[in-house]
Amino acid sequence: MAAFDPLSALFGGALIGLASALLMLLTGRIAGISGILGGALTLAKGDKGWRLAFIAGLIAAPFASGFLGRPLPEPQMPASWLLIVVAGLLVGFGARLGGGCTSGHGVCGIARLSARSIAATAIFMASAVVVVAIVRHGFGD
Repeated sequence: MAAFDPLSALFGGALIGLASALLMLLTGRIAGISGILGGALTLAKGDKGWRLAFIAGLIAAPFASGFLGRPLPEPQMPASWLLIVVAGLLVGFGARLGGGCTSGHGVCGIARLSARSIAATAIFMASAVVVVAIVRHGFGD
């Protein structure tokens, strides 16, 4: 957050909204990353092409941004790989338990006025607030 730029945030949010709306309008699919990745990892042939293209775009975007002179800041990661792995597994478990991830519920579900997505997003946000409070203030930085 040290280099927050409101115009970049506005532009990025608009692109996320546009991409989500186009995916819904053109394919009838929700732009939830956990569902897209899960579908790409299944053994069934089905509709893997657009899923793989979507994931490739997510991976390529930061590189394209850097190439265009707007590199993203380095993320501040914990020193412990064990903590990173456990956190990743907990996020994956939570997305599975919640029937979707923050992108599916928070971006697409709220836009569709889904009560389930609004409740899930409220729980995601409340959980994040509690975790940050514990990590930043409970363990003594």
